[in-house]
Amino acid sequence: MACTVKTYGPFFILVNKLQKFLQENRPLIMGVINVTPDSFSDGGCFDTTEKATEQVKRLVEEGADILDIGGESARPGSRAIQADEELSRVMPVIEFALAMGVPVSVDTSKPQVMQTAINAGVMLVNDINALQAPGALEVVAHSSVMTCLMHMQGQPQTMQLNPHYSEVVSEVMAFLEQRVSAAVAAGIARERIIVDPGFGFGKTLEHNLALLRHLDRFAVMEVPVMAGLSRKSMLGKITGNTVDKRVHVIPPKNHRGYL
Repeated sequence: MACTVKTYGPFFILVNKLQKFLQENRPLIMGVINVTPDSFSDGGCFDTTEKATEQVKRLVEEGADILDIGGESARPGSRAIQADEELSRVMPVIEFALAMGVPVSVDTSKPQVMQTAINAGVMLVNDINALQAPGALEVVAHSSVMTCLMHMQGQPQTMQLNPHYSEVVSEVMAFLEQRVSAAVAAGIARERIIVDPGFGFGKTLEHNLALLRHLDRFAVMEVPVMAGLSRKSMLGKITGNTVDKRVHVIPPKNHRGYL
């Protein structure tokens, strides 16, 4: 699975290698490694350290700018796991990826996992819960890493049962602005923040398409925007492709989002 970070707005203060990439003001490709038995796109494919580290090498060879490593599935209906189990899955893979010299992101909502990964040297905390867990803001604020704040309506166990919005783009933007403000108030500089509209997280196909059509509206936030679309079910509904054939999909001409 791959995500793309599209940079908008001003250049960013150089704190680490990831921010240096962002200064180039170009789309960045994030290679995603799910060290889980039950992720929606590749559950079980990389659920051991050996398989996951082989995928790390493969993604680096294929040109990934960032590696995002997660140990807890967020697919609809997934079960939560304890921090110790999550750490046992991700830390050996994170340490291997860091040794390759590529920027590494940890995909987690747990402050304990964030802190351990930060101590190891990750450059980004990618949180589908937008740092809402008690202590999460403080962990990131007391470091120099960047963070990605994602929008999700509900929780993974129930988010796709009946997602509803009056105006999805405005509501997602309002939530993300509120979380950016909370992060800044906690001591996280705006230059360290990325936002993610959360394609497929508590959204119908119509909601996802509205966000994709109006992705350029997020430019007013003046922070980088992450778009995680590769392999998502919305692409399956549009193309009819199975999950293993949804990696490369051509976006609409002149669209400001990228796959």
